[in-house]
Amino acid sequence: MSKALAIVISLFLVLIAAGNRAQAGVFNPHTFTLDNGMEVVVLPNHRAPVVLHMVWYKAGSTDEPKGKSGIAHLLEHLMFKGTPKFPNGEFSKRVAQHGGQENAFTSLDYTGYYQTVASDRLEMVMELEADRMTNLVLNAEDVATERAVVLEERNQRIENKPAARLNEKALQKLYPQGHPYGRPVIGWRDELAALTREDALSFYKTNYAPDNAILVVAGDVKVDDVKRLAERYYGPIAKAGVNKRPSIISLGDIQGGETVLRDPRVKQISWSENIIQPSLTNGDPTRVVALEILAELLGGGGTSRLYRALVIEQPLADSVGTYYDSSQRGDGRFVFYASPRPGVPLAQLTQAVRDEVQKLLDQGLKPDELEKIKKRMQADAIFSRDAMKTGAWTIGGVLAREHKIDDIEKWPERVMAVTEADVVNALKAVMAEPRRIVTKLLPADKVGDSQ
Repeated sequence: MSKALAIVISLFLVLIAAGNRAQAGVFNPHTFTLDNGMEVVVLPNHRAPVVLHMVWYKAGSTDEPKGKSGIAHLLEHLMFKGTPKFPNGEFSKRVAQHGGQENAFTSLDYTGYYQTVASDRLEMVMELEADRMTNLVLNAEDVATERAVVLEERNQRIENKPAARLNEKALQKLYPQGHPYGRPVIGWRDELAALTREDALSFYKTNYAPDNAILVVAGDVKVDDVKRLAERYYGPIAKAGVNKRPSIISLGDIQGGETVLRDPRVKQISWSENIIQPSLTNGDPTRVVALEILAELLGGGGTSRLYRALVIEQPLADSVGTYYDSSQRGDGRFVFYASPRPGVPLAQLTQAVRDEVQKLLDQGLKPDELEKIKKRMQADAIFSRDAMKTGAWTIGGVLAREHKIDDIEKWPERVMAVTEADVVNALKAVMAEPRRIVTKLLPADKVGDSQ
């Protein structure tokens, strides 16, 4: 889930990156902070009588104590176990009775909970969510039950999926020596199996507090009404004095290499190259935006250079592309990926990828190519404003990763200022970066040796 969520947020950052100079901002959110330190973001959208209510905690798998991997995700499950006021199952029952939907997610850098309901039910879900911020009740039996559920989830999502196992191995190698990005969000099996009720309560009491949370409300609401309800339900909760999270940017212990996984269940050979690059946390804004544009230019869909050259024109690949995660709290990653067509050696395909990259380095961009990408991104950004969820997910994810709303709202002017030289220089930096890892997913019959 965390990887998918990371890709979604990165995509949203690309989409919003191309606004219009004449506009004041991208989503133009209304913001305020409660006396207890809780950040609040309101995004009115009156297209439908629906509201999205989200609480993001600045606590993900990177914040887990040593030896307790998986506790952030396990606690996400346990948060539905109830409080004295709303016993086990009552939260979900009430949301469902009122026609709403709910879910939660855990990532490297945050955990979030959300409900989508009719706008006149906002007070109901706010009361429910505020109550479980501090009043969660856990017993050993509940923990044992959910721990077993998560262990089975790990079986299904990791152990039984070769691609997921390969990714887990690769990240552990790319981020060695205990770096938090080198361990899976779901946790290592042996550590997950040993987690206890006390571990869950300790993580809960340390991290679940208003001064470590962001409330995002989007939809058919008025800012004054949200403020009144937030002050009523979240305002009385005492701040916990949560310590500021330490930096996880690391230059010395990130390594690279190659990771290969063979499995008889592999039907489609695949390759990727993950390359460390700056993120919003430590990158020059021009460089970061240029990397976003570069990812769109090289492999951002059916009109990208790699897709046209290697899927349509030659053709060598079933799929090929690039993406760049700029919003990480730690280092970002620029990623190339490809899967060959049947009968095409993987070595031939990866060389073709490199040839296309070299062509861009040697020849630069085509006339108007950069402007076309900016216009396409601008169009996508305009349409993204219509969706109630887009702003909530984007802003929540950015704030939960310790970035600023200005990183979103000023993105359009930064994108418009990027030059061809900026994009080419960004590519040169990507190709010169030694901190990288290649992955190969191959069948078990060694047919892939020549790939």
